[in-house]
Amino acid sequence: MENTNKTFAYARVSTADQNTARQLDALATHIQSERDLFIDEQSGKDFNRPEYQRMKSCLRAGDTVMVASIDRLGRNYAEILNEWRDITKQRNCSIVVLDMPLLDTRRKNGCNDPTGTLIADIVLQLLAYVAETERNNIHKRQMEGIASAMKRGQRMGRPKIGFPKNFLPVYKKWQQGAVTAVQAMRELSLKPNTFYRLVNEYRANQKASDENERSETKKHGKAGNDTTPAKR
Repeated sequence: MENTNKTFAYARVSTADQNTARQLDALATHIQSERDLFIDEQSGKDFNRPEYQRMKSCLRAGDTVMVASIDRLGRNYAEILNEWRDITKQRNCSIVVLDMPLLDTRRKNGCNDPTGTLIADIVLQLLAYVAETERNNIHKRQMEGIASAMKRGQRMGRPKIGFPKNFLPVYKKWQQGAVTAVQAMRELSLKPNTFYRLVNEYRANQKASDENERSETKKHGKAGNDTTPAKR
């Protein structure tokens, strides 16, 4: 494979609302042309990102990939380790993480001493272990908190939204066709799923109330008809 010894810079933000300025300021002095800069506006959960993949397709043995910080490369350390091995071992390229000098696999002063790569691999493995341990600890604390709350009878999740004060008049207008469902939701400040849940609850309550009323009426009517005639 041809040696090009080019440096490519990679930057990433999770959404278009986030600013890449800090990353670009750090990376700008390390590349020869803007064509060597690749930017993704995408989550770091995996490496299925168009600009990242386009950058990898440009890599040749001896090239270097630069990122401002390790979390810009990705968020999943297991996948970062796989990408790190692919770039440094399979493609024979270097990786430099600017805010963490130990994560620099370039050969120092052109020599073949692999110490830098070895140290970087160890540090990355350690970071992956710490990240995985922290994820497990967070999950464990969450489960313990949920179990403790449930033991105390505490309800989990968001509080259930009740009937707004103006629900009945707005509901009646909707039933009569005076307003559309969308207008009713707007008046009640409810989302569609909440609006229809409350409608179903109200109808179920009304049905139960009507059935109870009919049952009571029937019971009283029967009691009146069962009056025993007085003896002579």
